[in-house]
Amino acid sequence: MEKRIIRSEGAKADQPFPARQQFEEAAPLSAAREIAARVLLRRLQANAFVEDLLDDAFATTKMRPDDRRLTQEMVYGCVRWQGTLDWLVARKTGDRPQIPQVQVFLRLGLYQLFFLDRIPPHAACYETVEIAKRVGFEYQANFINAILRRCDAERAEIKPLLAELQATQPHVGFSHPEWLVQKWTARWGADDTRKLLEWNNTAPLTHIRVNTLKTTPVALLDRWRLKESVEYDFVKCPWAEEGQVFALKQHPSLAVLDSFRDGWFYVQDPSTLLAVQALDPWAGETILDLCAAPGGKTAYIAQKMENDGELVACDQSADRLKLATENCTRLGVTCVETLALGDHPEAALEFRKFDKVLVDAPCSNTGVLRRRLDLRWRLKPEEIERLRATQAKLLHLAASRVKPGGILVYSTCSLEPEENSEQVKAFLAAHPHYKLEFERELVPFRDGVDGAYVAKLRN
Repeated sequence: MEKRIIRSEGAKADQPFPARQQFEEAAPLSAAREIAARVLLRRLQANAFVEDLLDDAFATTKMRPDDRRLTQEMVYGCVRWQGTLDWLVARKTGDRPQIPQVQVFLRLGLYQLFFLDRIPPHAACYETVEIAKRVGFEYQANFINAILRRCDAERAEIKPLLAELQATQPHVGFSHPEWLVQKWTARWGADDTRKLLEWNNTAPLTHIRVNTLKTTPVALLDRWRLKESVEYDFVKCPWAEEGQVFALKQHPSLAVLDSFRDGWFYVQDPSTLLAVQALDPWAGETILDLCAAPGGKTAYIAQKMENDGELVACDQSADRLKLATENCTRLGVTCVETLALGDHPEAALEFRKFDKVLVDAPCSNTGVLRRRLDLRWRLKPEEIERLRATQAKLLHLAASRVKPGGILVYSTCSLEPEENSEQVKAFLAAHPHYKLEFERELVPFRDGVDGAYVAKLRN
């Protein structure tokens, strides 16, 4: 059971871009552009997510925090706005396709010109061309320079066209796949779909859940204020304990915070807490987390159980379970047993029954597109049908593991009815002894959190 197409509920959010009037054209800034270009070029060849490629680059490069943020802004922005940037390129090239590497430099320069107003246009053009030369594309440099200069000269004309595109061709204007925008518009209408597209193109905040197995909210906030220079906001989350969810505003790298290394908190969007609230774990219960990696919900279940009971955390891959084990160890979870299901999950769980089972199923992730930067360009309509089949198998397996009178919770981070309410209806039709007790969909433009779906079923 692959847990996700991509990243976990602990995926890193974009760091805020510094609000400076103008950037000095110093060597570190040129280095920021070059690192951004190299990461985007690697993205063309590596079967890896852009966040991981950027992490690899940062791990081997010393940069000032502001320059790291600029690098991240350029990389993430070029991926997020790829569709719109490609429209700009096509407008100046007569729709003639460019070799992918040249397209990377055109996107990088155009993103600076049209989305980073504080960077001087001459610097955006000149430095992008110079980087293209340095990394081996000197023969294409004149062409790149010509396209960027022409677009710069026409910026006053182009900007209204970009605004018009958002109304007339929202999939281009907001840089999303056309099939997905059409699907959402048919469901929610143009206005709400526009709100969702805007949401997906904003940098997400970093939310954290306090780990009460190791500390209290008061102790954590004191440590942040007095020792770690962390600025935060309280987050009101109706489906979580009051005062245990926070949004980070300014902070050092989480990896250097002692409070993080000591397991005092876990990075987790508030939407991911709803499934555990529906599960309602209690001390002494036997609980199965069927798709556990990377372990965020597992650890929250253990917290609710007060580390008292039997908690089995499963996933298909033993390698993926290692991350869940690492997170649980850091967070002080002691009641968990990890179990790799491999290719024969029924045999691995044979004869075991549980009071409660959570199926946080692999899904299309359409509720978290602003965090999953590559996903909008990877996801295809047929993927939803493939995932539906996987989800149905997981629900069938989970249903056989729940004790009479027990609870089965099904959750996704998808916005698609085929994976959510329709999946549950099909399950209930095939398992009439189960009854639906609770169902809720979280939608970003309505609830202000990542998209999610949760259904609570009783055997």
